[in-house]
Amino acid sequence: MNALTSFGPLLGRILIASIFVLSGISKITGFEGTVGYIASKGLPFASLGAIAAIIVELGGGIMLIIGWKARWAAVAMLFFTVAAAFIFHNFWGAAADQAQNQMIHFMKNISMAGGLLFVIIHGSGALSLGKTRA
Repeated sequence: MNALTSFGPLLGRILIASIFVLSGISKITGFEGTVGYIASKGLPFASLGAIAAIIVELGGGIMLIIGWKARWAAVAMLFFTVAAAFIFHNFWGAAADQAQNQMIHFMKNISMAGGLLFVIIHGSGALSLGKTRA
C-alpha cells in the first residue's frame, strides 16, 4: 500500500470534517447567537436545534476524523448539511445584495455533501478506528 492510499483517506476525512468541528465549537461558544439565528428562520425549538447541530457537527466531525463509525457519521452529516443548505442558504429568496453570497454558501454545503457521500460509499480507509483487522 503506498502513502497516497494510506494517508489520502485520512487527510480527506480531516479536510471534510474540519469545517464541521470548527462550526460545532463556534456554536458552543456562541450558543445564544446560534439559537437566535435558528429562531430567525422560524424554526421551532431553536435551543434543541442548536444542541442537535452541535452534536452532528462536533460529534460527527470527530467521528469522521478518527474514522470510527465514519459512514454513520457521514450519513447524519450529509442530511444535516443538505437541510442546512435549503433552510439557511435559500439564495432564491434572498435580497439581491445577498443572493450571490447565499448561493456560494448553498453550493459549499452541496459540495460538502458530495465529500460525505464519498465517505458513505467508500468508507473511512486504512488509517481509521473503523478498520477491521484480519
